[in-house]
Amino acid sequence: MIKTSDEKYLKAIYQISLAENSSKATISELAYYLDLKPPTVLERLKILQEEKLITYKKAKGIVLTKIGEKESLNVIRKHRIWETFLHKVCKFSWSEVHELAEQLQNANSEKLIDRIYALSGSPKFDPHGDPIPDKSGKLPTSERRPLLNSVEGCKCVVLGVNEDSHDFLNYLTELKIGLNDKLFVEKIFVFDGSIKVKYKNNENAVLSSRVAEKILVTCTKPNCTCKN
Repeated sequence: MIKTSDEKYLKAIYQISLAENSSKATISELAYYLDLKPPTVLERLKILQEEKLITYKKAKGIVLTKIGEKESLNVIRKHRIWETFLHKVCKFSWSEVHELAEQLQNANSEKLIDRIYALSGSPKFDPHGDPIPDKSGKLPTSERRPLLNSVEGCKCVVLGVNEDSHDFLNYLTELKIGLNDKLFVEKIFVFDGSIKVKYKNNENAVLSSRVAEKILVTCTKPNCTCKN
């Protein structure tokens, strides 16, 4: 059984590799992600390498082994299932569930995870729109793109976000924009790239290009000319 301290590292290495579109992470990236000092991280990496969960060479960076990747996806699966359960069943907001799931994901009962997954409706995506790996580590696919890449007249639906900070999620909550909401791109302002959207019949908002880049959507209109 993987230790809780190891799970934190494996998950972080996987997330960094994914964000950097690479198969590796560096010590400085990992230390920053975990808010730890590089020497502390290096000591833990030596243990993970002994357990054959990673390989590490200074020139090549930190790379998950097949076993390490499988374990990291299992941690991510538990985390995202907990997030979904907390949001759908316990009715916590999507800005609250991440920190709570960080504490609860350490529960290693597969029976418990299976039960809360079923109670949540066996979803494929968590409250932020991130894919939930199945038991074999396979991730469901979705055609998500930034709202920023839209054209005027686009009809789309919110599938997720690529930032889960409290400030950002609370901002969307105040605007009454959430997962699975339908948006209509009414106008794109050439000056700064901001986007005026209409949603929920009578709601509308002008979103900055920075915000529009962080909202992930998919087009509902056939043959839409939006960029992926």
